[in-house]
Parts: sequence; C-alpha cells; structure tokens
Amino acid sequence: MGRSRGGLTTKIHAVVDAEGRPIALELTAGQAHDSKMALPMLSVMREGTIILGDKAYDTNALRAEAEEKGAWANIPAKSNRKESFSFSGWVYRQRNLVERFFNKLKQYRGIATRYEKNPANFLAAVKLIATRIWIKAL
Repeated sequence: MGRSRGGLTTKIHAVVDAEGRPIALELTAGQAHDSKMALPMLSVMREGTIILGDKAYDTNALRAEAEEKGAWANIPAKSNRKESFSFSGWVYRQRNLVERFFNKLKQYRGIATRYEKNPANFLAAVKLIATRIWIKAL
C-alpha cells in the first residue's frame, strides 16, 4: 500500500487476453508509475502477441522487450517522443477489454471499497473475483 494525500492507495495491474479474461494480476503502491510493472507482467507474453497500452506504457524498455519476444507494441507515442512507431487506432480500440475487466472487478463491493487492508489478502480477493470472471466467460 502506498501513502498519498488521499490516504492509503493501491494499484491493480492486469494482463487480459483477447476475450477480456485476466491472465496475470499484481498490486503496487498507489504512487508507483504504471510502467514499472509492465515488464514483469509481460513475462506471460507469447510470440506474436499484440501489446495494447496507454501512453504511460510508452517506454524504450517495453518496446525493446516486445521486439525481442516477437510481439508488437501498439502503444501511442508520448507527446515528447522524438521517434515515431507504427500505431493502429483500430487495433487500439480493443484496449477497452482491459477497462471492461476493471469495471467487472468494481461490481464487487469489497474490491471497489478495498475492505481488505492487508495487500496479500486484497490480491487474493482480486484473484478470487478474477477466477469467477473466468468461470462466467466459459
């Protein structure tokens, strides 16, 4: 858990498949940058994967890792980036699957209000809900 002006906060990081089902879940402190968890989370990535992320994930390290594993990082470039990369807005629209997953998580009151204060217990609750989402999708 991280401390900020709003109190104790936590970020949930997720990797979802093409159906919007969770593949990997992790927690970080609320003040940690999103891209710090991107590389460890992408260890589940296979060759030919398309990585969809917002501008926060536009880092050289992430693009190099994707290229090394034979994947395509379809991430919009930050406004201060000097070089350009191939980007498809049509493919990027599929990123809504990640947002839909988080909205499904928020339907559970214990997750939305973060009743569990212990990070290990909170992650276990998130994984339990993710398992339920997988079962419903089958």
